[in-house]
Amino acid sequence: MTPKQDSLGFLVADLARLLRRAFEQRLQGGTLTLAQARTLIHVARQEGVRQIDLADAMELQPITLARLIDQLAEAGLVERRADPADRRAYRVYLLPAAQNELATIEREAAAIRARALQGLDPAQADATLATLRTMQRNLSGR
Repeated sequence: MTPKQDSLGFLVADLARLLRRAFEQRLQGGTLTLAQARTLIHVARQEGVRQIDLADAMELQPITLARLIDQLAEAGLVERRADPADRRAYRVYLLPAAQNELATIEREAAAIRARALQGLDPAQADATLATLRTMQRNLSGR
């Protein structure tokens, strides 16, 4: 049997923890927290998403996401708009000021990615990412 520290689940969970910690450290002193940055990225990937669907995708309680959206709205980065198909729901959109924050997030993410992939040649890095994407699709049912 493979030792526990070499199991797929342990390695992936530990890698995710280390990536989060590295990202959090790089954001220190900036304008966003890790949770706010993560929320902004999700909004950018799914602009116009319903707030409840965004909470589900991020695996957050709706009230927790609502607070994050409130903070991002106060910072002038996102706005809520009423959902034309459901008057009880809101959709979340980026504001122009979000582009600067997203550029900062991408720059920091690129530095972390480079550090994480250090020592791998480009073919190994591509194969690793392709493998992880396949595993993600397999488990998400896509």
